[in-house]
Amino acid sequence: MRSTGSKSFLAALLLPALLLGGAAAAGSAMAADSAVGRWKTVDSDTGKPKSIVEITQSADGTLSGHIVELLDPSKPNPVCDKCSDDRKNKPITGMEIIRGMKPQGGGKYAGGTILKPDEGKVYKSKIELVEGGKKLEVSGCVAFICKSQTWLRQ
Repeated sequence: MRSTGSKSFLAALLLPALLLGGAAAAGSAMAADSAVGRWKTVDSDTGKPKSIVEITQSADGTLSGHIVELLDPSKPNPVCDKCSDDRKNKPITGMEIIRGMKPQGGGKYAGGTILKPDEGKVYKSKIELVEGGKKLEVSGCVAFICKSQTWLRQ
């Protein structure tokens, strides 16, 4: 009888740990399938890191992204002087550059826009998780001409 009691005691200790471990594994699997998080942007022309963008998800499921850090700004505290919308003359650090990105399934998002602050231009955009969620392919398009960058998960 004593051995049955110790088995129940052991099971009572292990069950919560197993459940928590399973929940953590499921959470990391979901994270790999979501673009939510911090990303290091890399200039497609120079290959140099430019900024850290934090992507968040709103209650309606759409994604937005804000620049949380500029890695090597050309001048201190730059503003988007070339922007023509509500972001005109606003600080680039903290600026929302991704708006309205809708999940398409399979780590793909579309239907949103992306701002290139140094040009002040807004492009139709789509993003896709690649390499198991370690990288994010980000493209901006005007008509049928698209340019893309690969961002790295932080």
